[in-house]
Order: sequence, then structure tokens, then C-alpha cells
Amino acid sequence: MLRLTPILLALAYGFLMFHFSAWNQKRQLDANSVDLVDPTLNDVLKRLATALDVARVQVKIHEVPTVNALAAHDGRVFITRGMYDKFRLGDITAAELASVVAHEIGHVALGHSKRRMVDFSGQNALRTGLAMILSRFIPVIGPWIANQVIRLLTAKLSRNDEFEADAYASALMIKAGLGTEPQKALFEKLPRLTGNRGASMPAWLLTHPKSQERIAAIESNEEKWQG
Repeated sequence: MLRLTPILLALAYGFLMFHFSAWNQKRQLDANSVDLVDPTLNDVLKRLATALDVARVQVKIHEVPTVNALAAHDGRVFITRGMYDKFRLGDITAAELASVVAHEIGHVALGHSKRRMVDFSGQNALRTGLAMILSRFIPVIGPWIANQVIRLLTAKLSRNDEFEADAYASALMIKAGLGTEPQKALFEKLPRLTGNRGASMPAWLLTHPKSQERIAAIESNEEKWQG
């Protein structure tokens, strides 16, 4: 039984982290978000809604200055104030912003949002258990090794999710009559809009694929769908 103690503790930790993370994310988003109300976006959002066969696509603005977007585990879609400000300044077009919304809808539709919350908790549990085990054999660097292993795993899973959500967004944008050009154009702008964060990091450590890889994947999907 004692041998199983680290594993049981790690599982319990993961369970608690899952519920705490879900509660904390909802609390933060509820406290710092407002409904997106902008008549200039009505047309593109209506097109997405029609393509999805729903009455409307609801989007919220998360009041943070970074340029980003997210899909919460409860299915809500958010863009940040920083991204909306770029749209208001003309740095991002309405169709390009619609492609961001389509991407986040993809995360929801494909189950990524809930799975990421579970994965986050499970990875924390795995990190804790692995660190406990490795510390017995490699007392000084065992926890560091465990952290790096989980970091690589997390980045790989996240990149896969991004490619899948990109493909979903491409299909939705095509069905909505908006095409994939806005999606690709946004990826061209993204390094500049986000301050080129992560540009010097090795590809295998990035949680999001590089823009050119994403554009290439979109074009590859288009070729397959047209063929």
C-alpha cells in the first residue's frame, strides 16, 4: 500500500486541481468579461450562426490587454480586450476576427476546452507523482526532469488541438461564405500583433504552432477538400 501512496496522492491532487481550476476559471471570466456588442460585427457573426444552424453566436470580451482568445470549459467563447482594440484600430478586419471566433468554436465543438481542463489537472497529478518517484532515485534533479517531461507532453497536445481547431474554423469559414483568406491573413499578422512572443523558443516547446505552419496546414486541407 505504501508503494501506491505517491500515485494515490497524485490522483487526489489531480481531482482537486480539476475542480479548483474549473471554478477559478469561471470566477475570473465572470468577474472580468462583458458581452461583445458591436453592430459592425453583426454580419460576420450572423454568417457563422447561419452556417452552424443556430440563432446567434455569442461572444464575450475578456478585459485583459493581451491579444488573445479562448474557449472556456463551459463552452463560452471570449476574445480579449486587446484583440478587440486591434479590430477597432483597423489592425484586424471583421472577417479576420470572425476566424478567431470560428477557431474558438472549434475548440468547444471538438471537446478541447473541457479536455484541456482535465488534461491540465491530470498533467499536474502526473508531474507530482513522477517527481515523487524520480526524487527517490535522482534526489536533486528528479523534480526538474518530471517538469520538463510534462512540459513537452503539454506542448505537443496543445499544438495538436490548435491544428484541429484551425481545420474546423476553415471549414466553418468556407461554409459561412467567408473563405480561409481572413484566417491565413490573421496568422500572417499574429506575430506582430502579439509582440512575436515565443519566436526564439524551440518549436517543440511552443503550445501553439508557428504561423507559417498553420497557414501551410490550412492550404493543405483546402487542397484535400477541393480534390
